[in-house]
Amino acid sequence: MTAEPAGTISDRTDATARAVIECAADAIVAFSTDRTVMLWNPAAERMFGWAATEVVGLEPQIIPEELKAEHNAVLERVRGGDRISIATRRTRKDSTVIDVRIDTSALTDAAGEVTGWVNVCHQTGEDDVARHYMAERARVVRRLGDVVADMNAQRDLESVLDRIAASLRELTSADAGGFVLIEDDSLRLVSTAGLPARLRGKTATLASSLVGELMNSGKTVMMATGESGGFDDLIWSALPGLHTIALSLSHVGGKPYGALYALYSRRKLSHVELELLELLAGHAGVALTNAMAFEEVVRQRAHERAVIDGSADGIAVLDEDGLVRQWNPAAHRITGTSAADAIGKPPSFPLPESGSTLTHKLPNGRWLDVLCTSLAGGEELVIDFRDVTAAKELEEAKDLFLATTSHELRTPITVVQGFATTLATRWDQLGDAERRAAVRTIAERAGSLGRLVEQLLLGSRAGADQLPVSNGPFDLGAVLHGAAAAFRPLSDKHVVLADIPAGLPAASGDTMATDIIVGQLLENAFKYSPNGGTVCVRARAAGDWIEVIVEDDGVGIAAGDHERIFDRFFQGEAGDRRRFGGVGIGLFIVRRLAEAQHGEVTASSRPQGGTSMCLRLRPASD
Repeated sequence: MTAEPAGTISDRTDATARAVIECAADAIVAFSTDRTVMLWNPAAERMFGWAATEVVGLEPQIIPEELKAEHNAVLERVRGGDRISIATRRTRKDSTVIDVRIDTSALTDAAGEVTGWVNVCHQTGEDDVARHYMAERARVVRRLGDVVADMNAQRDLESVLDRIAASLRELTSADAGGFVLIEDDSLRLVSTAGLPARLRGKTATLASSLVGELMNSGKTVMMATGESGGFDDLIWSALPGLHTIALSLSHVGGKPYGALYALYSRRKLSHVELELLELLAGHAGVALTNAMAFEEVVRQRAHERAVIDGSADGIAVLDEDGLVRQWNPAAHRITGTSAADAIGKPPSFPLPESGSTLTHKLPNGRWLDVLCTSLAGGEELVIDFRDVTAAKELEEAKDLFLATTSHELRTPITVVQGFATTLATRWDQLGDAERRAAVRTIAERAGSLGRLVEQLLLGSRAGADQLPVSNGPFDLGAVLHGAAAAFRPLSDKHVVLADIPAGLPAASGDTMATDIIVGQLLENAFKYSPNGGTVCVRARAAGDWIEVIVEDDGVGIAAGDHERIFDRFFQGEAGDRRRFGGVGIGLFIVRRLAEAQHGEVTASSRPQGGTSMCLRLRPASD
């Protein structure tokens, strides 16, 4: 057999590669190092609407202006060898915006040099984007928590400052950064990351610096840009191509103590990086406070009582026999043991090895991080312990928030899916009016879904298990009729009846929150009556309340569980209810939303079998 020439094999390989790209179902877009389009396959034409001849050799028109910084940041991260997958948005030729997941990797030549990037784009739904966003936010929160814990574990002031600068680059993806101390009318650079070591200790005048400008503004964070890449802050002249500086103040004892600088020369930053910078600066202030307080204890024994008593951490001094000699007020607050009861006895919790940290749970339920350090001579020990119960609860609240998000997205998605399925399978059997009604319901529920996602994201700042409500008068009857109409097509086994009087008074509360509550109660009625039956939604004015009652013919509620079903994560154990699944959070959400509207919700068993859920809201004031 005669071997094929190398050129022929190469040509056939190139042809195969081109065929794979041309036939790929996913949109494939390649960029050169100058960010212009090199390749645009047919799937990209179908997804975005532009022909390859309209985009090749030009900067892409698919990236929304507000997401260009994100796009460039991803490319720069991939340049370093990463492969990144993100959920984001892109613009089509007709100006519509679509949600996509983009997998990005680098193009390299035979020498390993980066010659461009490849984006593989897959269109996604809103629930995928929201879930990815929640997961990414949770990851950032977890990483910030780890960094803060590590930073606070440092007791040496210089170590804390170095950890702050290193953490800044890690969290904000800055090209370089540093921490400056404010010393009277000047600044002194005390820690750096990504800058030459020779800059450490360099000074600048406070009044003419960006820190001075920030202090005069009354804010805690700011961003400055320079088209030419030059700034007046001479400390930062060693970073070539500098185009953006972000900085935030750290306070100790209520006064500006220093400032964190994040410097960018290869990418732009977004409000997320600014927010992280501000959070880190705040935590840096706390870490610096703790480190300075600890050094003061070691360095100035004559003033140790004042320092220890003023610390937010519990601090105890042990003698050579391991018995307590000093016990500060914070130790009393944290453990519940007074100084009189503690002195002369061993501490009520185990101690770690000197220089290490131990986590321990007290009998009163509080969690402690305990740090043990030997004083000079090794005869005495200083025990520093802090209450980290809030951090434990924050982790639980984060998990609950993610579960709540997924749970509350399900109901509107179910309605949209039900109507869409009806249209797809029964289009020819439906009249024009029925089709229009179905499409209108889909549009309404899609709008509600968008508003719900937005509220959940905003509500996460106030608390992971809180939903914001805006109370005011609203048409409760319309909400109930709409919910009943939305659920009727979702089950062939159930009959949904609406017994709502025409003269039902307007209620005081939040339309969306009430719609969520009623939707959850209807969903539970379907879920816990698997054999079908009648589900009735009734409303009536009852004295100082308007009552909304949802009844079903299902399995009912076990004796003793009528209040427990509203606890988070509760699942009944009786009968065959285990098979219904869920995380036991729906009715917890229902009660929280009812209380936020100054209302209440209760559950009872029906004599003939099934469950009756009653939501009570106040009538709107005239």
